[in-house]
Amino acid sequence: MQSLSRDDRLSLMRFVCSFAWADFEVQDQERSFIHKLVSCLELEPEEMRQVEEWIKVPPAPEEVDPTRIPKHHRKLFLDTVEAVVMADGVLDPDEAENLALFKELLG
Repeated sequence: MQSLSRDDRLSLMRFVCSFAWADFEVQDQERSFIHKLVSCLELEPEEMRQVEEWIKVPPAPEEVDPTRIPKHHRKLFLDTVEAVVMADGVLDPDEAENLALFKELLG
């Protein structure tokens, strides 16, 4: 993850937060996962504030376009998104559907 550029790190967090919202509620375990990821990615304070906003209100759909993810980062994005949706130990039907679509769009 440290090989990601600042823009890619923020993009990853945008996707992670979006998927945390897939069941229309960010669970405590998902919130904890997001905070650990923010720390791991060493985001700047302004970026951390943006992530906190995405935890309160999900990113707009047009901000999470899987086709914009660089090919060499797609597996990392997919693995991280899968981890956040499984953070609460439950794969909600909406989460499963969104995850399947995400996999399909990534190719």
